[in-house]
Amino acid sequence: MRIVVLISGSGSNLQALLDACAKGEIQAAIVGVISNKPNVKGLARATQAGVATQVLQHQDYASREAFDQKLQQAIDAYEADLVVLAGFMRILTPAFVDHYAGRLINIHPSLLPKFTGLHTHQRAIDEGATEHGASVHFVTSELDGGPVIIQGKVPVLPEDTAESLAQRVLVQEHIIYPRAVQWFVTGALQLTDGRCYLNGAKLPVQGVQV
Repeated sequence: MRIVVLISGSGSNLQALLDACAKGEIQAAIVGVISNKPNVKGLARATQAGVATQVLQHQDYASREAFDQKLQQAIDAYEADLVVLAGFMRILTPAFVDHYAGRLINIHPSLLPKFTGLHTHQRAIDEGATEHGASVHFVTSELDGGPVIIQGKVPVLPEDTAESLAQRVLVQEHIIYPRAVQWFVTGALQLTDGRCYLNGAKLPVQGVQV
């Protein structure tokens, strides 16, 4: 299978996916990396791995719809089987999401459905959560609301700051994202009628727990 990864920043999850592909833990090829911001570290990571890169700056387009149409054209030029959002900081239009329905996945730094949106680590601390983590999910038109595939959990410690909690969650992200991608590319993972199935079995609403 052919994978295109969308980024906006440092690309640490992209690196985890590149490493997993290099080791054969993901039996697919990342064929393109597209960023909506220039000169970010994720682009350098892709170049170092020999993966084609492209920059599409959303500011250059008159509307969100125009940007997403151009982004879709760029992705489709790579003949992508799977589109992976790895820190891509854009809210996608319904038409874009529908075009990639069932083959568009994202990672979010919370145990969904808790803490959709931004500043998830500080919000978890502020609300007195005892555990926190990350979720890989299929993307739908509902922000951070698509069916969850897998979650990685960490405890929230009394001395935690948003930064320290984020670092521990990131470790889990680098474990669960390659696993979810490998499930997809082998055909073990499927999205049917709004629910995730793994090896033919319907997953719980909050997905596989790690």
